[in-house]
Amino acid sequence: MKRIDAIREIAAKAKESSSLLVANIGVPCKELYNVYDMPNNFYMLGSMGLASSIGLGLALSIPDKKVLTIEGDGSVLMNMGSLATIASFEPENYLLVIIDNGSYGSTGNQPTATSRNTDLAAIAKGAGNKKVCVVDDVQSLKKALLCMDYGIIVVKAIKGNSGADVIELNPEQIIDRFMDISSRPSQ
Repeated sequence: MKRIDAIREIAAKAKESSSLLVANIGVPCKELYNVYDMPNNFYMLGSMGLASSIGLGLALSIPDKKVLTIEGDGSVLMNMGSLATIASFEPENYLLVIIDNGSYGSTGNQPTATSRNTDLAAIAKGAGNKKVCVVDDVQSLKKALLCMDYGIIVVKAIKGNSGADVIELNPEQIIDRFMDISSRPSQ
């Protein structure tokens, strides 16, 4: 499966569940924007490796809202501590989807450690995450998204980018509309 196919399914789950959706750096953000742009989407245009941490922070601070995060294998490898932090809190409103295509897709498809022998699902389990599954086709992903409201799904995908168009929102527009959806009124 291609990354954009996985993003299409994740976006459908986010739309159906009115979830906040955080997308990792670069091309995956553009692909999400082109597949299904909505104010619930937070496009992480910078800070590689932090989408999983941002998603966790949102889930912990807004416990009555579902949060999905799309992260790449290269990004998770940069911030593996987030897997242990997710395990220690285990919020029931947070689903992390790691799209593992074995490459740094936004910088030229250079191979990551997962293209060799690094197993992110095993690392996530070793960090203490109880709900971890691996899928490698669209039907398996659909089933996992239907069955899991929280935990970690590792999606095995083929490397390559879709050629999606640039996001037509500036960073201020992205954050402003996302804050309108995600922020709580002052008490």
